[in-house]
Parts: sequence; structure tokens; C-alpha cells
Amino acid sequence: MANGFFITFEGGEGAGKSTQIERLAAKLRAKKYDILVTREPGGSPGAEAVRHVLLSGAAEPFGPKMEALLFAAARSDHVEQVIRPAIERGSIVLCDRFIDSSRVYQGVTGGLDPAFMEVVERVSINGMVPDMTLILDIDPAEGLKRAAVRRSPNDVPDRFEKETVAVHQQRREAFLAIAAAEPGRCIVIDASKPPSEVEDAITAAVFSGLEAHMPGCVRQAAPA
Repeated sequence: MANGFFITFEGGEGAGKSTQIERLAAKLRAKKYDILVTREPGGSPGAEAVRHVLLSGAAEPFGPKMEALLFAAARSDHVEQVIRPAIERGSIVLCDRFIDSSRVYQGVTGGLDPAFMEVVERVSINGMVPDMTLILDIDPAEGLKRAAVRRSPNDVPDRFEKETVAVHQQRREAFLAIAAAEPGRCIVIDASKPPSEVEDAITAAVFSGLEAHMPGCVRQAAPA
């Protein structure tokens, strides 16, 4: 591809984003696409240094505005050091969380001014808007149960997993509102279904998106 394709995965805790990213990456690599899998917070050395501060809760006492600025600093480094170079060389980038998580976690449930969030987002991504965002939707109570099962016995819930079901429900509604407002970019995937069915839905959406991005050049893959 002359230009790459940028896909982000969003959704609440325990929605299965990491699992589905791995499955999609394997499917795309089997079709000989160049794939970069990355994540937020993190993804670049500078951003990974900030990740621990954010997920450990060390920044929480300083409020959501501080967290939003730390996320933005990490995101800017991630975009310029990792994502943009990959897109420019023609890779397909699969990113676990991106701008919509900040809009939801710091903006909506953090109660930050939308105008402030818009400025921070614009500076942090510098035009690097996802071509496609897959929002994995699941009931928060079920998602939190899945997240708890996933954790090892010695792990504790991270900064965001530990919040109440009501807060997670507010986030779910915020993600769905983003999808409704930006249907050209966002696709909602029912993550409550069995993983194989979720995988099929994601496969269909991604290969359709690739076909629209580069007509006639897509290496078609049947659902698993």
C-alpha cells in the first residue's frame, strides 16, 4: 500500500480487544500484509514510561486534567515515533485504544471541558486520525468479570478497572455515542458473542474497509 491503514480498537474493560487484535493480526499477516500491533497508553519507549504512572494510579490524586495531559504526551510520542512512520511505509497499524478512550475516560467520566479535550487531542495526534475504529461493546458487569478472570492471582485491578459499574456503564454509553456521531469511522461490534463470532464480524468489517481504501487490491480473507 502506498499509504497504510490505521485501525483502532476501543471499548470498556474486559471487552476482548487484545484477543481480537491478535487474531486479526494473524489473519492479516497470513495474507502477507505488513502489520504493526501497538497499544495505549504506551507503544513507544517514551509512552511506555508514562504508562506505569497512569495505570498504577500515581497520577490520580492530581485529577483528570493531569491524567489527560499525560495521556496526550504519551500519545504524541507514540504517534510520531511509531504510528506515523508505520503508516507512511504502508503498514496496517492495529492499536489497542487511542483518542476515543481519552474522550471517554478523561473527557466524559473525568468531567473535563470538551473544548479543552478537543485542543489536547488535536495537538497530540497532529492529524493522525484512525481510518477505522472498532468499538467492542459489552455489558460492563460482564466485562469486569472477564477482566477479573484474566488477571493473575497476584494482580490487582488497575486505575480504571477498579471503578464502579455505574462509571463503566457511563463509559459504555459514551463509546456508543461516539460511534453514532462518527459512523464513517466507527463500527460497533457486539463483544458479548463467542470470540469466534466476534472475530468474524471484525474480519468482515476490516476487509470491507481495506477494499474501500484500496479498491481491487485487497487480499480477501474468509471469516475464521
